[in-house]
Amino acid sequence: MDELDLLKKDWKKQDADYPKLTYNEIYKLIHKKSSSIVKWIFVICIAEFLFWGFINLLIPESYFEIYEKLHLKTIIDITYIIHYAVVIIFIYLFYKNYNAICVIDSTSLLMKNIIKTRKTVNYYVYYNIIMTIILSIVVNFIMFSNTSLLTEVFNPNHLEIADDKLFNIILIAQIIGLIVMVGFLWLYYRIIYGILLKKLTKNFKELETLE
Repeated sequence: MDELDLLKKDWKKQDADYPKLTYNEIYKLIHKKSSSIVKWIFVICIAEFLFWGFINLLIPESYFEIYEKLHLKTIIDITYIIHYAVVIIFIYLFYKNYNAICVIDSTSLLMKNIIKTRKTVNYYVYYNIIMTIILSIVVNFIMFSNTSLLTEVFNPNHLEIADDKLFNIILIAQIIGLIVMVGFLWLYYRIIYGILLKKLTKNFKELETLE
């Protein structure tokens, strides 16, 4: 039971010997908690942006040579630019939600902002997962559209292996990699943003009770 639950319990005690909390005091507590949650969503999104940007800076250019050979470097670069642009938009939206929730003094407006924030977070999660899937499909489509180039890149020493078998190995590896990546993203967002959204939902229900 958290601080708000304890205070609500005390508020409802009719025979308590100390002053009871008013509606406005309960509302202020919910407002404070909601503002803190939205702030953390904003901070975590920025941290993610900086983390992945830093990781990309550490990746040596030699790592991208295989993309050059498969003629994928341009599309990868364009995807990165689009992705970072979209993430910056989400950061702005999270900041806007946080800034708006800080000055709200109406229960109905606070409830609307909580709903809006939840939708923004869900869109952000869906975007990252769907973007990963689409990029993987596009990359594989381009890779397998030129089988001779694919063979040359992944079997430069011309080992005795049938092309069909080589393609199957590459495809299976790509599918497993995609499943692992999507699973990791889903688990991460489920834990980090899921916890925050659960708290926001709880605050929303508390506001409904006050209403």
